Amino acid sequence: MRLKILAVTLLLLPFYLAAPIQAENPQHITQLLETRECRRCDLKRANLRDNDLRFTDLRDTDLREADLRGSDLREADLRRADLTEANLRGADLRNTYLRFTNLTDTNLKRANLCGATMPDGSISEQGC
Repeated sequence: MRLKILAVTLLLLPFYLAAPIQAENPQHITQLLETRECRRCDLKRANLRDNDLRFTDLRDTDLREADLRGSDLREADLRRADLTEANLRGADLRNTYLRFTNLTDTNLKRANLCGATMPDGSISEQGC
C-alpha cells in the first residue's frame, strides 16, 4: 500500500511543482493521473507537458489550448475530444484514436502519428 501511495505521489509531484496549473478543473488532472481515465473532463489550458499518458481514456474531453508537448499518448482514446489550439509538438501519438477529434489549429509539428486513427477515419502513416 505504501508503494502505491509513493508511486501516486511521485506521479503528481511535477504538477504541484509546475507553475501554475491553469486547468479549469485541477481535480480532473488528478483523476487522469490516478485512474488513466478522464472522460468528459475539463482540461482546458492544462499543463500536461512530457507526461506518460499511454492508454488513457480522454473521450469527449476539453483539451483546448492544453500543453501536451512531448507527451506519450500512444494508444490513448481521444475520440470526440476538443484539441483546438492544443500544443502536441513532439508528442507520441502512435496508434491513438483521434476519430471525430477537433484538431483545429493544433500544433502537431514533429508529432508521431503512425497508425493513429484520424478524424476522418483514415489511418495515418506519418512517422512510420
